[in-house]
Amino acid sequence: MASSRLLATFWIAGLILVPGLKAAVKPQANVVVITIDTLRADHLGCYGYKQIRTPNIDALAAEGARLERAYTPVPVTLPAHTAIFTGTYPTLSGMHDFSGNKLNPSQPTLASVLKQQGYATGAVIGSAVLDSRFGLNQGFDFYYDHFDFSRLQESNLEEMERPGNVVADVALDWLGKNHKSKFLLWMHLYDPHYPYRPPAPYSEQYKDRLYDGEIAFADAQVGRLITYLKAKGLYGNTLIVLTGDHGESLGEHGERTHGFFIYNATLHVPVIVHLPGAAAAKTVPELVSLTDLMPTVLQALKVEVPAKVQGHSLLALLTTKKDGDPRNLYAETFLPRLHFNWSELRSVETEKYQFIEAPKPELYDLAADPGETRNLYAEKKAVSGELQARLGALVREYSADQELAQKTGLDPALMERLKSLGYAGFSGGSGSTATDKSLPDPKDRIQVYELISDAIADSQHGEYQNSTEKLTAALKTEPASVPIHYLLGLNYYRLREYAKAVEEFERVLQLSPDYELATFQLGLAYARTGDFDQAIQTLKHALELDGTNFSAAYNLGAVYLKKEMIPEAASAFRQSTTIYPDYAVGHRALGELLLYQGEVDGSLAELRRAVELEPRDPSSHASLAKALAAKGLNAEADEEMHKAQQGRPQ
Repeated sequence: MASSRLLATFWIAGLILVPGLKAAVKPQANVVVITIDTLRADHLGCYGYKQIRTPNIDALAAEGARLERAYTPVPVTLPAHTAIFTGTYPTLSGMHDFSGNKLNPSQPTLASVLKQQGYATGAVIGSAVLDSRFGLNQGFDFYYDHFDFSRLQESNLEEMERPGNVVADVALDWLGKNHKSKFLLWMHLYDPHYPYRPPAPYSEQYKDRLYDGEIAFADAQVGRLITYLKAKGLYGNTLIVLTGDHGESLGEHGERTHGFFIYNATLHVPVIVHLPGAAAAKTVPELVSLTDLMPTVLQALKVEVPAKVQGHSLLALLTTKKDGDPRNLYAETFLPRLHFNWSELRSVETEKYQFIEAPKPELYDLAADPGETRNLYAEKKAVSGELQARLGALVREYSADQELAQKTGLDPALMERLKSLGYAGFSGGSGSTATDKSLPDPKDRIQVYELISDAIADSQHGEYQNSTEKLTAALKTEPASVPIHYLLGLNYYRLREYAKAVEEFERVLQLSPDYELATFQLGLAYARTGDFDQAIQTLKHALELDGTNFSAAYNLGAVYLKKEMIPEAASAFRQSTTIYPDYAVGHRALGELLLYQGEVDGSLAELRRAVELEPRDPSSHASLAKALAAKGLNAEADEEMHKAQQGRPQ
């Protein structure tokens, strides 16, 4: 009897140990981050806008938390996304603008932290402004940027985008391969960014409000992703964050797009958070920053937040009815400073006010004047003084002894692409982040800025004469403007008015002697005027200023050839391919020159490399055919000549 009771005891204990009867362990949640570029909160249905249909974003808000007062710390795509994924302000990350900075590899990102937790990590990017070369690919196993920096030489880098439906296609394809493991997916939709060109039927439905049409199109892509998550049974266990990176001014304060000012037209963004298991709408009225999103996700996943993260977790606000503590939010734009040598702008936003530090400071009562049209700085000196002190405290709190961003490290292909657009080195301003109140106030330069922006757009569309007229008009206000003279030089060069181009680039270097891009362009302009000695001297100086400029080395070689300085030309061509090993044009030039010198074997190596890099270039095939014939490899030479003839335009 006792033994049977003993057996029964073991049998019961055995039941407890049967694996199939264990309490189910809930798997760690998946994470989906959807960023919609240039998205104003007040242009979504769930934020009260009646002139648009955004059913998918609205439905997400109906099943999650809608943050009513979320703000970006900087209204520029790259630094705003840096804030989202690192939880830090530009004062620490060093990512103030789009000027050749790269995120420091030592700085943790949401992706790098979750990858260490065993997550599959994928990102699909809608615009080259977030190309992996800027560092936001850190931690992603899959980072779909794949932009071709060799094409569209006259178009703006920011126009190098892919439509949202293609982004969603790639995102869903990746998800199809990775949804069985826990995952982080970032889908970046760029469509609402200027210029506004929504596809049909949105182009017709919103023909008088094309910006809204782009948002409606983006909403449809959000719907595709949400539908997939629900169809695969993933939605309930997926933490979804949908956010804008910054807004769009749409003409408010005289600014058509974003980046120049820091009014709430460009700082206020929509943020919607769907927590796993949540199915009821919640609104969060407290002030929050995009820097808060990374720590919120990590806390929700019970993952330790990296020590340098500056944002605050919002999890308590999202899950309880408890009010949050009053916040002071920091924002900045350094675009006027870095590109035009006008003053930067910094601000602090509170529940009631926004204070903007500028040469002419601004204070706005946001409750009484949400459009920020009435500057109360002179009327409310005490409030202004208090907020100015708070802003100073925030800058000190968020600043590092040394900003983390790397100032170099971009590969030559991207640098060349940026240079061709006047981007990375398009900087007539100061790289310093120390405030200089003697600089012009951006408020006094907005018309000049928009005039220059129009001129740049004209130039990108080949309308160089129109562009030149606008830049010349802008010079009346800014006669010593480095970027205006630089852009004029580019226009005159493209108009083949090389003497005028020389004059403008020389003026740039009088104002900014170490401006490498202007030095490089001046060297090209000297060569076009036939002043080869000056061209050689200037291009050599350009290489001293920037040793990564393979195009300067190549053009130096071309000028040496004009002077029949063959060994020097060969050395310069070789330097171009040493700087950038995948530079097909440099390999071809070096191969042709070596063949001319009778160095057939060296020539063959260079020309084979050129053909490998640019298989559709008929000139490389033709040159390789000549080298093969010189080596006596006639059959192969005939084959290469046939390829050259096939590739030549009829």
